[in-house]
Amino acid sequence: MSTPQIRIPITRPAVGREEADAAAEAIMSGALAQGPRVAEFERRFAELVDVKHAIAVANGTLAEEAIIQGLGIKPGDEIITVGHTFSATAASILRAGATPRFVDIDPVTWLMDPAAAAAAITPKTKALMPVHLFGLIADMSALGALAAKHNLAMIEDACQAVGATQNGKQAGSFGVGAFSLYATKNITSGEGGMITTNDDSLNEWLRAFRSQGAKVRYLHEMLGTNYRMTDIAAAIGIVQLGKLDQFTAARVTAAARYDALLAGAPIVRQGTPAGNLHVYHQYTVHVGPARDEIVKDLANDGIGTGVYYPIPVSQQPYIKERGLDVVLPVTDALAKGCLSLPMFAAITAAEQEEVAASLRRAVERHGGSAWPA
Repeated sequence: MSTPQIRIPITRPAVGREEADAAAEAIMSGALAQGPRVAEFERRFAELVDVKHAIAVANGTLAEEAIIQGLGIKPGDEIITVGHTFSATAASILRAGATPRFVDIDPVTWLMDPAAAAAAITPKTKALMPVHLFGLIADMSALGALAAKHNLAMIEDACQAVGATQNGKQAGSFGVGAFSLYATKNITSGEGGMITTNDDSLNEWLRAFRSQGAKVRYLHEMLGTNYRMTDIAAAIGIVQLGKLDQFTAARVTAAARYDALLAGAPIVRQGTPAGNLHVYHQYTVHVGPARDEIVKDLANDGIGTGVYYPIPVSQQPYIKERGLDVVLPVTDALAKGCLSLPMFAAITAAEQEEVAASLRRAVERHGGSAWPA
């Protein structure tokens, strides 16, 4: 049996001649490693997020690892996070020797449930790590108050949420933010990550840590590593950052079009509370227990989809072998029935109409969502 030919992919990176020219200019300049373009990218990113400091690193996973270590999290400490996320969220906690404590998600927003987080706090808890999944910011009013009450650090996994806002504040400005600039993100540097903070001491520590622990060349005052971004990546990132508003507007328009095309269909969308700008890294819907059959039908129609994430991090083998797995009813139910539709800045109305028609046929054939269970 032949593999279906996908005509409308889940994503198309929006890179072109400008990015290629910027990368070529960086190569020809001779400044290939961390240099002036990295510094410029950091300055512009800090301005976007409205924070004092942005620290560029090689990818989003390393951004999270560096933050956790920079905050002094140590073995025996606990960080509260969610199971509905990519593996890197939990892995970065474990690599610092700390313990991830998974809590359930809100059934409307599909993001960290503040009540569940409050119930999970123990004397070992040192930080909250909400995930702004799919481009929507978690309830930072409630979570921020919780962190302040218990003197907890706030680590924002904003890897999918560059440009998202909540009541006018940017993702990554509520605590210490970690961003991914991977190829499929809303803006990309090919690979790359960014840390955002208003903490001067943390900024100084992170800059030394990412450069082998040296503030001055060959004087290593601390145990560090090489998490540096290249000037080639930064050159691409600077061009992309200049297009962010354009990309975000296109994604928001595309999401509204999907909303209209799928109105009345037996599916459930991620809820967006008032005061939020959702930047739609993914347009995700819950379609119910026949999700896998629906995915096959869309593929047969030439339409790509993504399932984020079919196995929650809280149920992954490396979590289970450490005895950290936990039953999270909302998370587990969502994992069994959600899928993401093609979403990228250049998606056309005609492509979206084709996607919506295919999805409507599939849910009519197999049955749709009964969310919440």
